[in-house]
Amino acid sequence: MLYVKSNDGTKIAVYDPNPQGKDTILFIHGWPLSHKIFEYQENLLLDTGFRVITLDLRGFGNSDAPKEGYAYDQMAKDIYIIVETLGLTQFVLAGFSMGGAIALRYMKNYHGYGVKKLMLLAAAAPSFTERPGFPYGVTKESVDKLIEQARTDRPMLCESFSHTQLFAQPHSEALLNWFEDIALSASGNGTIQAAISLRDENGIEDLSYVFVPTAVFHGEKDLVVPNDLAMVQYNSIPYAKMYSFPDSGHGIMYDDLEEFNNYMLDFLYS
Repeated sequence: MLYVKSNDGTKIAVYDPNPQGKDTILFIHGWPLSHKIFEYQENLLLDTGFRVITLDLRGFGNSDAPKEGYAYDQMAKDIYIIVETLGLTQFVLAGFSMGGAIALRYMKNYHGYGVKKLMLLAAAAPSFTERPGFPYGVTKESVDKLIEQARTDRPMLCESFSHTQLFAQPHSEALLNWFEDIALSASGNGTIQAAISLRDENGIEDLSYVFVPTAVFHGEKDLVVPNDLAMVQYNSIPYAKMYSFPDSGHGIMYDDLEEFNNYMLDFLYS
């Protein structure tokens, strides 16, 4: 692990176990998790010679948890500084859930700097919540409830999210507890502030800045990110490719682990 200092002094934890890899993929995790969720993609990709870079967003995992700085513009800035610090070029950018929305903001704000392909994994984008002229996503009131629970009983929020919302397929109690522990490793303030960004950020314009080959991965039984959002992504990005998982929920990397990894490799090698 190394720390990359962002423009406001926040230290972002970055993991780069194979810097000599033949091709590079940079993963951005979602709310309220950490880099650990990509373990079974990282292992596969490292075994096939990739340089796999993961990170903990500010407020999550081993990164600093400042009071402020959880807007997508700032978190996209964090990604840009990591890209610049590591000298990344011609890399694949992959974002899961909120991480997908941050990846899209990176594409807009930095004109896709260094990105040769984009992977949107159950992305909470372009707007996680409904708004005038955009009747997709979830209601702002439902996110308000999550924010209130994060303020008053974050352990119950993490348990509910991990045990009842992430997956559509049965998993071992140990795996569900592992995801709960990952969620609990986030800071309380980071969990709240990032949820506020999920509620309020409007990334509809971001989609028009994607000009690289893009894959949209989505579980048809996703209870967190509605299927309509995946279709908006697919229909708005030129020549995007859709990978649908009929029996998967939000946690597509685990509900359909083997199929997901095969599709991921299919896109990476295409």
